[in-house]
Amino acid sequence: MIPKYRQKFNQEFSQENYEKVKSILKEKSGLEPGFRLSESPIFLTQEFKSKLLDASESILDQIIAMPSEALQKAIPENCKVPNDTLKPHFYTIDFGICRNADGQIEPQLIELQAFPSLYAFQKVYEDAYCEVYPFLKEIKNKMSDEEFLAQIKKLIVGNEKPENVILLEIYPEKQKTAIDFYLTEKFLGIKTVCLTKIKKQGKKLFYENNGELTEIKRIYNRVIFDELDRIPDLTTEFDFREEVDVTWVTHPNWFFKISKFLLPLLKHQFVPKSYFLNEFPDDENLENFVLKPLFSFAGSGVNLHPTKEITDKIIDKENFILQRKVEYAPIFEDINGEFSRAEIRLLYVWQEDEERPVLVQNLVRMTKAAMVNVDFNKKDAIWIGSSHAFFGEE
Repeated sequence: MIPKYRQKFNQEFSQENYEKVKSILKEKSGLEPGFRLSESPIFLTQEFKSKLLDASESILDQIIAMPSEALQKAIPENCKVPNDTLKPHFYTIDFGICRNADGQIEPQLIELQAFPSLYAFQKVYEDAYCEVYPFLKEIKNKMSDEEFLAQIKKLIVGNEKPENVILLEIYPEKQKTAIDFYLTEKFLGIKTVCLTKIKKQGKKLFYENNGELTEIKRIYNRVIFDELDRIPDLTTEFDFREEVDVTWVTHPNWFFKISKFLLPLLKHQFVPKSYFLNEFPDDENLENFVLKPLFSFAGSGVNLHPTKEITDKIIDKENFILQRKVEYAPIFEDINGEFSRAEIRLLYVWQEDEERPVLVQNLVRMTKAAMVNVDFNKKDAIWIGSSHAFFGEE
């Protein structure tokens, strides 16, 4: 979208430079990423950024104004966790990069969550791109490294000692996002702990830290609670539904409250029309919509081509939405003259003492397939996978 930066990057690109970016990430984390990295970042205009921020701020305004009782309806009864909070610590908002009927590039809301994403990884990823391609430094994120770290540290560690704060995940070493866990450890001095290793005494939680049982006072939660039921033979001392003396960052209930559940309730020119399946109007055409289960993660269960036969078989229609299809624009040119599509995730943090969330980073996924998932691309495709957006003037 910014020809001068695209041309310069494509001219400087080489397989060697791609490997350099990956080696920097491995050197700084000690791990290989568990997901594919795109060979290229994307370049977006300040005009497009203004559209993104306008949509995001409107969405945030609408959510903040919603009565808490309305959001509570999104939490499944078997997933309610005690001691809910007034606001989440994170907001992530996903937009497809699309072209409207007039040919203009615009964002279209895809999903939103109050759940942490790859905050630490994306910061290091951006820096790695800038190290290998120095011209990118002039358009990198304006938030300094020091301010970013201060924001993340205040949010996750708060006023506690790092040893009393953990990153909680289930079998973290098996997760594709493990590289982000280790970078978070390096940034903050906290430990990543598997849920199966948590010890419980009364209302207090503990973990083994260098051979000593250490109290947990703050949990940076990366466990998707409703996925625990799908893990066979899972044995833990601690159940999320128990009342314990910890501060959640962010509280698990927010995973459900800020989710696809909200899509039918939001209004903006960059928010595609959505309906709960049980409220889908007769005068709408299913062919124009994507079917999504409310409670899924990473695109699982999404049907791009729903039919009446399919929807009629769904018993719990209130747990599905139909979202108007958007067409991702193939505008990101690779070195072979082929074009990728992309979606961008805005990464916000919301400090406990602040009135509004603050945008700290972005995450991009690139694809040449119908869905933004590497598994749906040809094996030899390039310019696909996890990436980063740089914003500049044309």
